[in-house]
Amino acid sequence: METKTFDTITEKPARERNGWVMLAVVLFLFVCAIGMFVVGAVMVGEEEGFIAFMPVGVVALFVNIFLCSGFKLLQPNEAYVLTLFGKYRGTIKREGFFWVNPFCASVNPARTSMGGRKLSLKAMTLNNDKQKVNDEEGNPIEISVVVIWRITNTAKAVFNVENYMAYLSTQCDAAIRQVARQYPYDVSTNGDETSLRGSAQEIAEVLRAELQQRTVIAGIEVLEARISHLAYAPEIAAAMLQRQQASAIIAARQKIVEGAVSMVEMALNKLSEENVVELDDERKAQMVSNLLVVLCGNRDAQPVVGTGSIY
Repeated sequence: METKTFDTITEKPARERNGWVMLAVVLFLFVCAIGMFVVGAVMVGEEEGFIAFMPVGVVALFVNIFLCSGFKLLQPNEAYVLTLFGKYRGTIKREGFFWVNPFCASVNPARTSMGGRKLSLKAMTLNNDKQKVNDEEGNPIEISVVVIWRITNTAKAVFNVENYMAYLSTQCDAAIRQVARQYPYDVSTNGDETSLRGSAQEIAEVLRAELQQRTVIAGIEVLEARISHLAYAPEIAAAMLQRQQASAIIAARQKIVEGAVSMVEMALNKLSEENVVELDDERKAQMVSNLLVVLCGNRDAQPVVGTGSIY
């Protein structure tokens, strides 16, 4: 038994006619139908042959009204997906004024009050709600993404999934969880690891590729996917903030000590090269100690002026 797959549904152009030509034909038929009705009403008492004009004119009038339902107007980057008695007949993607078979129905499972049954081919934005996930280290975090996407295959978007917008939102949640648990929230101490907070460009590309792979079935192209909100969950936010502060203090102290040692070494070398003063090892050690206290202290140093001999 042969089974159908999603790949069997391919987009094809629909057969449409020029709307302006059909509008002229419909208007002409309207005039003829009204004329027949009027002639039949005027001549009904004179000749019996004209009595048939009235019902024929009424029928022609209703037929013309039915033909008017086949007119379609499309703006740039809009499309109609047409079905005839449940069978896919094609897609109209060209902007303009057209006429199609009035029995054809336009399908849009995610239609809105603004778009109606038209499919928008423009780039659209999906701003997903925040959700709580775990990063690579198991820390609970809150994350949300913004996705820029557009429809590239109208047949797949309409017939392969129930509602392409709801499908995209669901797959976006799944992709966030998949990517978030592959990376830590912040970089490690060595700083050579990709993280959610520190590697925005790399994470955005990974997220876009993951989401694109999941939405091919719906005929959707993901143009961009970026993290719009990222924070620790409230229950651990305070503890993680203290850890970040401690890491920042340690890194700052290391930098201060490195700079202080370099400045002390430079001062001793300068005094020795220019023969400003000769110091023994004990006095050098005392000078190094004093300079390190001044350079590494949290507060301004209070100098003490010595008036006697250093020996």
